[in-house]
Amino acid sequence: MSTNTSNAFHNGSSSIHASRESFAPARTGSSRPSRPAQIDPTVAAHVAGGADPQAIDEMSHASAAAMLDRVHHSQDPAVVERVLTLVEREGVDIIAELWSHAQPDTLPAMLWRLYLLRTWMHRHQQSLSRLWRAGEPVATVDSVVAGIDQAPEAQNIAHTADSILSGAFTGDFAVALERAAAFTDVIAGGLHAQAKRLVHGDHAPRDSAHEHTAPGNTQNEPTSDDRTTAARLMHTAGNLLVTAHDFRSGANQWRRGRLE
Repeated sequence: MSTNTSNAFHNGSSSIHASRESFAPARTGSSRPSRPAQIDPTVAAHVAGGADPQAIDEMSHASAAAMLDRVHHSQDPAVVERVLTLVEREGVDIIAELWSHAQPDTLPAMLWRLYLLRTWMHRHQQSLSRLWRAGEPVATVDSVVAGIDQAPEAQNIAHTADSILSGAFTGDFAVALERAAAFTDVIAGGLHAQAKRLVHGDHAPRDSAHEHTAPGNTQNEPTSDDRTTAARLMHTAGNLLVTAHDFRSGANQWRRGRLE
């Protein structure tokens, strides 16, 4: 696992703000105020101008509902593609300003998480495919819900990311949230399995050129670095489980007509 990817896995928190840190997508695109067609220009102008918190909250809910409704009723492939690639084209800042401060159990918060999840999955395809293989054996039901093979390649992770987000706009929003929850559950399981191997010394032997160990330490005993890494992996796994719970809660709220 690369240093950057590892750091991405090690960040996080249970709040909507920390979902951004947990998935840790790098900012992409232009930093200028953008006005994508799916967001009303007046809304974007108010956000850029620094509206008061109540106004931003109202615009957050209105824009999320309007975007979801427009794409769902349009079913135009071009519109779906524009929504799917909104972060790549416009940068994450515009939707961050609009949706990242929303309460966790709201529609804009769920859309915010879904966009972050897709970005995270695209940026860490290789590492996530390896973690999936580690977590899937103990979460086979989740793998069926998420719709991923037992041994996915990197491109399968990217395809699933697109499928989950596009499904949120064109299909059953609750199902998309449940797929997102299942995916994060399995990855959390993979992180837990990786941490367990580190703590119990069940990892690949160290390079023979670096076999010098401290007195009383055997080659396969976990080092302090191993324990630190394991702790970070467990911390991130815990955060992902909280995010999965939030996705499932959002799905239940949506089915009851209470996710706004």
